[in-house]
Amino acid sequence: MTGRGVRGAGAVLVAVVLAATATACSDDGDSASSTASKAASAASSLASRGADAVASATAAAKDKLDSFKDGVNASGDVKAGATATGKDGHATSKVTVRNSTDSKQSYGVQINFRDRNGNLLDTVVVTVDDVAAKATKDATARSNRKLDGDVKAEVGTALRH
Repeated sequence: MTGRGVRGAGAVLVAVVLAATATACSDDGDSASSTASKAASAASSLASRGADAVASATAAAKDKLDSFKDGVNASGDVKAGATATGKDGHATSKVTVRNSTDSKQSYGVQINFRDRNGNLLDTVVVTVDDVAAKATKDATARSNRKLDGDVKAEVGTALRH
C-alpha cells in the first residue's frame, strides 16, 4: 500500500470495481463475474495491507509503552490537539502534557489517528521528557505513514514514569 491508509484502499476498491466493470465488456475472454471476482480479490489484498500496517504500528506502540517501567496512568494530564497534514502527507498533532505532580516527570503518550468513522488509521508513541513540576510541555505526534481525509488525533494511553 502507498501509505494512504485503509480509506485509500476504499477509493482504490471503487476504481478497481469500475475498471472491472469496463473490462467485463471487452473481448478478452473473461466473464463479468470472473473479472469482478479478480477486482474484489485485489481490493481485499489492498485493504489487508492497510490493516497490516495498522497492526504493525499498534505492536510497535505497545512495545514502546512496555519499555516504560513502573509507568502510572496519566491520561488526564495529556491532550492531543487538532490534526494537520504536512506537505509529505503525514498527519501531525500537537501533544500537550501537564505535569500535575510536585517533581519533574517524563511521559510516554500513545496517539491514535482515526478517520471520521472512528477507524484506527495509525498509532504512534511520543516521549515527552523532563516536564517540570506543575508545568506543561508540548511535543508533536507524527503519523508513521501518509494519511488522507478527515483525520483526528486522540490520546490512547499516557504513562508518567
